[in-house]
Amino acid sequence: MQIEQIEKKLKIKFKNKRLLHQSLTHKSYDKNDNNEKLEFLGDRVLGFVIANKLIELYPDDKEGALDKKLASLVNKKKCYEVCGFLNLNKFVKTSPSSTNNNNIETKIISDACEAIIGAVFLDQGIKVAEKFILYLWSSELKNSIVTKIDAKTRLQEFSLKKFKVLPVYKLIESKGPNHKPIFKIKVKIKNSEPEFGVGSSKKTAEQNAASKLLKKIDII
Repeated sequence: MQIEQIEKKLKIKFKNKRLLHQSLTHKSYDKNDNNEKLEFLGDRVLGFVIANKLIELYPDDKEGALDKKLASLVNKKKCYEVCGFLNLNKFVKTSPSSTNNNNIETKIISDACEAIIGAVFLDQGIKVAEKFILYLWSSELKNSIVTKIDAKTRLQEFSLKKFKVLPVYKLIESKGPNHKPIFKIKVKIKNSEPEFGVGSSKKTAEQNAASKLLKKIDII
């Protein structure tokens, strides 16, 4: 492994090179000295840093919205994506059999990404680890605003939490030509007056109805 190469890509000079070596060693290569514990640690450090940044970026978001943003940013698939430019497949040490299956290889790379974060934290401390994570996740955090809870989901969560039942949607009207239909949907939850939504698809009409009902009951 060319340690200088990976350090250059990470833009971090490790004090303890062994930590970096360990973070890139899969258990299939070495059962005793591998990156499992560093991955465990890195996963927690990543979650803490991203959660803290989301609170800073979205101070008005409710816990549920922040939780969904966090889940979309710290999963295995996202770790694999953000570490793509590092070409970790060139540096991670595995047994030959571990790289035969594409899905296994993807998990190995995402695990190594978290393990590197754990290694950076142990070697450099939380400030450097935070800077490193925010550098890797910068574009993802900029795009995280699109990760929001839609009106139907919010109404469903509210209804289930308060009344233990789902909202009821009903098609009231469908008109217009096949290529340009218009749907009218009614929605109601327990103890509420019905609200209506219109759209070019049933899904859009349901979203519009849910949004209007949420405003009526002062949820948004």
